[in-house]
Amino acid sequence: MAGPHGRALGSGRVTSPPAAPRPDAAPPPAAGAGTPPGPASVVDPAPAAGPPRPGRRRWGLFALAWAFFGLGVVGAFLPVLPTTPFMLLALWAFSASSPRFHAWLWDHPVFGPPLRRWKAERTLPLWVKGLALGSMAASLAWLGLAVRPPGWVLALAGLGVAAGVAFLASVPTRPRAR
Repeated sequence: MAGPHGRALGSGRVTSPPAAPRPDAAPPPAAGAGTPPGPASVVDPAPAAGPPRPGRRRWGLFALAWAFFGLGVVGAFLPVLPTTPFMLLALWAFSASSPRFHAWLWDHPVFGPPLRRWKAERTLPLWVKGLALGSMAASLAWLGLAVRPPGWVLALAGLGVAAGVAFLASVPTRPRAR
C-alpha cells in the first residue's frame, strides 16, 4: 500500500517536506558568482537508501530498555523488585532508541496505565507505598535472618532500602490542588 508520497507504508523510512528558507538567511550566490563548485557546495537531495543505521548509543539504550523491562516483569512477581520504576526506566530508554517500542509500552494494557498515571500526576497511591515498604522490610529481614550474608552485603542492601524509603517519602500520595 502506498502512502501520500508514493512510498510503501511501513518501510521504516521517515521523510519530511523540505524546509522553507529562513527569512534571516542570506540568499544563495548566483551561478558563477565567485565560489567554484566543489564538494562543500554539492548537496545530495535524495536520502540514503533504506532505514537509518542506528549508532552504538541507540543500540545500547535499546538493550538497556529491554533489561529494565525484564526486571520490571520479574518485579511484578517478586516482592524484592519494584515494577513501576523499572518500567519508567524502560520507557525512557525506549524513547531514546525506539519510538515503536516506546508507544508499545505506553499503550500496554498491564504496564501502560501506571506509567500514564505517573506522567499525569507524579503521585503514588497509599496502598502502593505500603506494599513497597512492606516488601522492602520483608526482603531485608529475610536477607538478614535466613540468608545471613556478609555484613557488607547486608549494609549495601540496607542502603538500597533506605534509598527506596527516601524516594517513597518524597513522592506525594494525592495530586496537588491546583
